[in-house]
Amino acid sequence: MNELDQYYRVLGLEPGASLEEVNQAYKDLAFIWHPDRVPEENQRLRQKAEAKLKEINQARDQLRSRQRTTPTPKSPPQKQPSPTRNYYQSKPPQKEPSQSTNYYYQPKRPQEKPPSQSYARPKSTQPDLTGADLHGADLKERDLSGRNLSHANLSQADLTDAFLHNVNLSGANLEGANLFRANLFQACLIRTNLREANLVGADLSGADLRGADLRGAKVGTKDKLLVKLTGANLSGAILPDGSIHD
Repeated sequence: MNELDQYYRVLGLEPGASLEEVNQAYKDLAFIWHPDRVPEENQRLRQKAEAKLKEINQARDQLRSRQRTTPTPKSPPQKQPSPTRNYYQSKPPQKEPSQSTNYYYQPKRPQEKPPSQSYARPKSTQPDLTGADLHGADLKERDLSGRNLSHANLSQADLTDAFLHNVNLSGANLEGANLFRANLFQACLIRTNLREANLVGADLSGADLRGADLRGAKVGTKDKLLVKLTGANLSGAILPDGSIHD
């Protein structure tokens, strides 16, 4: 079994499953194996859950990365030279090579840019959402990983099960936002307003929360913390009870 098939197997999927199936399988397994669902006194089982969740995260990240960089089978760029030569071998050689190339890509509109430029568009960087107004937006299960949302207004937004891995939310307003089970792994939340936000089940492992305001945020029950903060930086953050983390 090759490495790619192994990642599918970790998520309980058949090789070649769609990105949507990968995301759904990840959410189901992450919910089942989240260490916060295991009692703290059972350290053996918690360690097992942490190892399993790490394996699930790695499989999801690898499959998403490879599916996004794999060209679609309908129009793979590497096959363009072959049809170009075949097409013009059957035509009289009265036209210049530059004209032939243009006609091959766009027979009816030779002035347009060749498709090689259109292939580059999906690989371009995502739009910068700095300062965007997304108040009350329905972003449930949306993948915003790596996006720049600094100083954006996400107050009252629904980000349930959203993928926010490595997202930049510095200075953003998430007051009252629903971040239930959201994946905020290594997110930048410097000076972010998280007052009254629902963070139950959220994964904030490795997140930078320096100076963040979490007053009144929901982080679990009275006796149990239900937010994963492994490796998170809380220096200067205002905690849910109003105290400042030193």
